[in-house]
Amino acid sequence: MSYALWFALGGALLVAITLGGSLISRLPLSGAMLYVLVGLALGPLGLALAAPDPLVPAPWLERLTEVILLLSLFTSGLKMSAGLHERRWFLPLRLALVSMAATVVLIALAGVYLLGLPIGAAVLLGGILAPTDPVLATEVQLSDPADRDQLRFALTGEGGLNDGTAFPVVMLGLGLLGLHDIGSFGWRWLVVDVLWSSVCGMAIGAVLGASVGGLVTYLRRMHKEAVGHDSFLALGLIGLTYGLASLAQGAGFLAVFAAGLALRHTEQRATVAAAAGVAPAAAADPSMSRADQLATHPRHAFAYLAHAVLSFNEELDRIGEVVGVIVIGMLLWAVPWHGAALWFVPLVLLVVRPLAVLFGLAGSRTSALQRRLIGWFGIRGMGSLFYLAYAINHGVTGTVAQTLVALTLAVVVASIVVHGVSVTPLMALYTRRKPRR
Repeated sequence: MSYALWFALGGALLVAITLGGSLISRLPLSGAMLYVLVGLALGPLGLALAAPDPLVPAPWLERLTEVILLLSLFTSGLKMSAGLHERRWFLPLRLALVSMAATVVLIALAGVYLLGLPIGAAVLLGGILAPTDPVLATEVQLSDPADRDQLRFALTGEGGLNDGTAFPVVMLGLGLLGLHDIGSFGWRWLVVDVLWSSVCGMAIGAVLGASVGGLVTYLRRMHKEAVGHDSFLALGLIGLTYGLASLAQGAGFLAVFAAGLALRHTEQRATVAAAAGVAPAAAADPSMSRADQLATHPRHAFAYLAHAVLSFNEELDRIGEVVGVIVIGMLLWAVPWHGAALWFVPLVLLVVRPLAVLFGLAGSRTSALQRRLIGWFGIRGMGSLFYLAYAINHGVTGTVAQTLVALTLAVVVASIVVHGVSVTPLMALYTRRKPRR
């Protein structure tokens, strides 16, 4: 009975999202807020259809959030059309490196001096809460590759990069707790978990994204082969990139983000070359469908491929958001709520995030409004839940685990609510005030 009921509830939810999506987008709330309520209703506080416990090691939760993040990171990479030589990359890089490091330091200091945590647990808490979320932040990110807005570009790039750059911090925290080998004086952590992991992950993603995309479009333009199955290509490229990067001890999240970037930039170069007459001309094949003619056209093949992959991934990204946030709601019944959350959540969202952004963007050409909005939209979500599950699965127990679970989920749920309420009016205000070009 419960199996059939799950099907009915899932179908009803997807239909409701379709029917009410446009209405929700006009209201000062987000779909994620409603998904949390759905999760609460499905858990022990409601229908009791499932009772996941965040304090119990759960590989399924780590894998679920991992897959959701991978889909979102690849989508974020595909949306970023700026070449790596452009100055616009300075903002996301500074946010993902400088601002994230400042966030970790500030949270770790609060953990040691205000929460009484050991240094390893405090650093781990900083690593869990430092990354902003590429899954729940779609309303403040780039809407498509043609979007040139500086604010959206910065937030999209930050969300794509800092889920990967947070991983070394989490490993350092586990190492200081004796749950991961960081080597004498941290040499192994610095060489393997920081330097090798980052460089290897980015390199594998860039090479695979460019080479796989180039090979497919070559076969399509020159031989009219490998046509169709763009959704398979998207999933295959994500799986291949993440798998090879992980086997090589590289940063898998950075690799997948880099693969999306490389695919988009290769598409742009190929399209420009075709427009300049570098690509050979070809007559249309009347036996092929209109879609297949575009997919094999010398000028449009790569653009068609990138668009098809992005469209497919965006749909999966939305489904992943629904599933992930519902799981968050289902976890809340078992959270050992910590009284410190009453001041810790405002500290993270209203003090730590704005200060970290102010420090990271010091001297940049961003306007005061852009800096304030970037400081506010430090949305936490799937990235924090993944690293929390990763820590629990790797041996964090006892009072440390209870504190991490309570504070992490408190910050995530608060972020879903306050950012969901504020995103529509604030982005509308930004659209009205930003200069027209």
